[in-house]
Amino acid sequence: MGLGEKMLRVAAVQYAVGEDVEANLVTALRMVDRAVAEGAQVVVLPEFGNHVSWYADRAHARRLAQTLDSPFVAALAAKAAEHRIHLMANCTLVREDGRVGGTNLLFDPDGVLLGVSDKQVLMGSERDHLDPAVDRLGALDTAIGRVGLYSCMDGVIFETPRMLAVEGAQLLLNSLNSFALDEASLHVPVRAVENKVWVVAANKVGPLVPEHSIAAVAERVGVPVDRLHGAGESQIVAPDGTVVAIGPRTGEAVVVADIDLCLADDKTRPDGTDVMAARRPEIYGPIAEGPRGRQAGAGAAELVAAVLSPGGEDDVVSLIAEAVAGGADLVVLPELAAHADGIASASADPRLQPDALRTLLAGSDAVVVTSVVEDGAQVGIVLGADGVLLRQPQLHASVRHPGLSIPSAAQCSIQVHAAPWGRLAVVVGDDALYPETFRLAALADADVVAVPFSTAEAHDTDLLLLERAAENRINLAVASRPHPVAGAGALVPLDGDFTLWGAWENPFSGVISRPQLLRAEDALLTGVLRPACATNRFVSRGTDVVDGRPWALAKVLTV
Repeated sequence: MGLGEKMLRVAAVQYAVGEDVEANLVTALRMVDRAVAEGAQVVVLPEFGNHVSWYADRAHARRLAQTLDSPFVAALAAKAAEHRIHLMANCTLVREDGRVGGTNLLFDPDGVLLGVSDKQVLMGSERDHLDPAVDRLGALDTAIGRVGLYSCMDGVIFETPRMLAVEGAQLLLNSLNSFALDEASLHVPVRAVENKVWVVAANKVGPLVPEHSIAAVAERVGVPVDRLHGAGESQIVAPDGTVVAIGPRTGEAVVVADIDLCLADDKTRPDGTDVMAARRPEIYGPIAEGPRGRQAGAGAAELVAAVLSPGGEDDVVSLIAEAVAGGADLVVLPELAAHADGIASASADPRLQPDALRTLLAGSDAVVVTSVVEDGAQVGIVLGADGVLLRQPQLHASVRHPGLSIPSAAQCSIQVHAAPWGRLAVVVGDDALYPETFRLAALADADVVAVPFSTAEAHDTDLLLLERAAENRINLAVASRPHPVAGAGALVPLDGDFTLWGAWENPFSGVISRPQLLRAEDALLTGVLRPACATNRFVSRGTDVVDGRPWALAKVLTV
């Protein structure tokens, strides 16, 4: 073992679960044996391992729920002790206060129960049968490192994994019970890269609803029968977002990888910014406040937007003029567009200063978004023909801009410009690295967020920023100079087909909450955003991705 390495073999196990609790236990124990045969020291099992995740009513769910002293739980503990492994399992569990939760259990190599963690965010019909967490289990110190537990919908929005990462978790273990293809393509890997931790996620295969009910449920939910099966693709993800091992879409599988936990101790970006140390919990207070519902009305059905990704030979002024002439009502430039390479100390192009840009917009209703240096700080501006319509200071410090200051907490908030087509917020530069920033924008009822940015890592757009649109239901217009690894800017329009149990315009494709990503392949990308779609935040019946956040448990994000 090399200096600084803490190697560990982990396994994510996928299989089907039915209505026979004893048969399900036999399957779980058999699959643990398979994982250990491949050398696994940590094994993660899928969510709801005791019974298929559908019940006739709450009484039915309670009858089949386990207890901490039940034979089901005892057998899992004994299996962990038999193989001297850490084992995470999930089942419905009757809690001490009488609730029935979807509960994670972590056993150590002696079979001792290290932690019990209830699901915080229930998905759709789970709300009919189960109870959400009323408290939380923090990151656990174990013999293998610092570990956090969560399950399925808890990872479709950022708060639950983020709390564990803030508490120092190096390894996040996620049990899933999902038929959504966007789990594997977005929601699982993004929790690794945004927190720079390892994630091991185990999903199910096979029917997620009893065979005798699946046709009726499929009709009610609006999902074809063959799509109401666990989507598999259990996976292990590195802190940089690399999926180092992944299972198939169907069929039992043991997904194994050797991981170095020490990689999760490095929280720095390429420029040296530590994305955990640079958080500003003192400004995230609204995330831990009770839901108030969206207050603003809907924006326009469509908005033509343009993002610029200028290379060294591109003339930014000409690109802006081309975008406006092409009908764009929103044009977003990279951060500090007037400065060479986006560095504040570099000389500024006078043609890209606010007063000069206004002349390009004369006679137009279009607005341009970029950032400038004002009073020693980086400030995002929304500029129209009549002048500056909004100023948004950068809220987080960045090593890339050592000479620039950030405002005090009292001066920090997300500003919103009420445009004719909807509500526009601006996220400036490295503020885009923090999921909390976009949550604040959603809580301010933004329909569209303009992001004058500088990409620097491989998954800045396809994971980090795409998830910001998905989990907040906001359209994004991201502008960046091209980067050889990270690419350039992007547009992320919301899709009207979103809420399960509702009418969809198009056939269900297996994707629930993964908007389309339009990458900038040239210096100018123009596309259509959908502000009105931001008013619908319900990913399923009763599950709001913004107001359904575990706000009552989120104090750790704000202190």
